[in-house]
Amino acid sequence: MGGLILRRLAQVVPVLFGVSVVVFLVINLIPGDPARAILGTFATPATIADVTHQLGLDRPLPVQYLVWVDNLLHGDFGRSYILHKPVIDEIGARLFPTLLLAGTALVLASVVGVPLGILAAVRQDAAADRIVTLAVLVGISTPSFWLGMLLILWFGVRLAWLPVGGMTEMFGGGGPLDIARHLVLPAATLAAVAGAVLVRLTRGAMLEVLRQDYVRTARAKGLSERRVVVRHAFRNAVVGIVPVIGLQAGFVLGGAVYVETVFQWPGIGRMLVSAIGTRDILLVQGGVLVVACAYVLINLLTDLVQAVLDPRIVAS
Repeated sequence: MGGLILRRLAQVVPVLFGVSVVVFLVINLIPGDPARAILGTFATPATIADVTHQLGLDRPLPVQYLVWVDNLLHGDFGRSYILHKPVIDEIGARLFPTLLLAGTALVLASVVGVPLGILAAVRQDAAADRIVTLAVLVGISTPSFWLGMLLILWFGVRLAWLPVGGMTEMFGGGGPLDIARHLVLPAATLAAVAGAVLVRLTRGAMLEVLRQDYVRTARAKGLSERRVVVRHAFRNAVVGIVPVIGLQAGFVLGGAVYVETVFQWPGIGRMLVSAIGTRDILLVQGGVLVVACAYVLINLLTDLVQAVLDPRIVAS
């Protein structure tokens, strides 16, 4: 297990380096001038040039990148051009809401998606399988932002059951129950596509295992269908399902950008949308890098869990 961890950690370093390069280049290709965004539309060319020089944006891109990476290695993410505060402080304030939303959505997708996938596989070609397959098709085909607006319209506006925006009530809120009520709609929106993918892949993994000889042997021995499915089929299929859950963790982190914007959720996704609009380069770079690091670490954890479930991975 120690060798596996070291190999995975060694693979993380070049991945993070590649992510930092891509993030830096993409952000700097976005149209617009940060200095003009800071000073406003009536700024003079002289003041724009002065601010550009102060921010170091008149240096060649390779130099800017090396300075940024050197600061990162020293724990300095820089200061936000617009907010005039350390980037790490702003990201820290936004990190918990994003992790809460993404974590809840991933748990919801797993709790609903995996059992439905097992049901569809066990009842292959039956009515339950067809209904689940249709629901999966609808879930995968529905854009998250559009589904979010539908949920707001029905459960927030017409039925008035749930709040439609924010993380807490503006006055007198902030308790666990208040946060939970605000979390329902965005978490359900974010979990819809991830859950549909999990249903589809769980069904495929279960069907492959159910056709194996040892499953037919277990049935021939007179074991109950429930025991065959849970203790024999699912126990082996879960090794292929765990990596899918890890991939969906990355999806919900990325999808949080849209969902947080629709529901005005105060997370990193909403922060990034605002920072891109104002050309707050350091804030965007820092936010995207943190999300990418979280995704890489989640996949590392997924690999370790998979290795625990299947010791053959450690030996490979």
